[in-house]
Amino acid sequence: MLGSGSQGNATLVMQGATAILVDAGFSGRQLALRLRQVGLGPEDIDAIVITHEHGDHTRGAGVFGRRHGTPVYLTETTRDACAKLFRGSEDLRTYSPARAFRIGSLQVEPFLTAHDAADPVAVTVRGVECGTRVGVATDLGRPTAGIRHSLEGCDFLILEANHDETLLRTGPYPPSVQERIASSFGHLSNHAAAQFARELIHPRLAGVLLAHLSRECNRPELALEVVGRELEEAGWTGWLHAASQDEPTPLVDIHELRHRMGPSQLSLL
Repeated sequence: MLGSGSQGNATLVMQGATAILVDAGFSGRQLALRLRQVGLGPEDIDAIVITHEHGDHTRGAGVFGRRHGTPVYLTETTRDACAKLFRGSEDLRTYSPARAFRIGSLQVEPFLTAHDAADPVAVTVRGVECGTRVGVATDLGRPTAGIRHSLEGCDFLILEANHDETLLRTGPYPPSVQERIASSFGHLSNHAAAQFARELIHPRLAGVLLAHLSRECNRPELALEVVGRELEEAGWTGWLHAASQDEPTPLVDIHELRHRMGPSQLSLL
């Protein structure tokens, strides 16, 4: 993850020679800088997949697409909602929620969420050759049955753990913003993320990356404690980490994570 939070979100997914960004919520310059920090350049990115129009997910999409000739995939409604980002020279490609599409050796499977955006989706990304699936779910609203079904069986899960309930109530946001964040169209709390992550445990789940942590209403140690305790009680001891707003996470090799789990972990689950 190149960074995650209310100031910007972008996730790098690679399989073989194909590399895509899910969301581009940093400036074009910052996206290029963060890619270089993990050993890639803008020219290595085959596509950007946008999940919804909010600025922390789209800020650099237009600039990056124009500057580097990178195709930008988004739904028709999302394209219209963030039209001001584009000048007409970008390679914009529309997709439909619930209909998978392929980019090189990756298959993107979008599905609707309950977030308060024009046409919000989350995605799973599957390696066509290896079958490994990554779920990228940073703005869910609430974990609906449809979302749960779409994320079942992921080998790696990127899941929002946006806020601590107490810090949200006592934090700097006005009541209207607090209500929006905590609503069924806002973001998952640490406890909601923990319960949802527990429901998604299965033998092949190698890692969970907590994302979209609020700088004002959460702390990485709080999110990791709450989610980690829930997963440990369920018998899962895989890789657990919290993404930062300010710097990329290390590149994660999902196959290596699964190898580390070993047969004892897989049989336990």
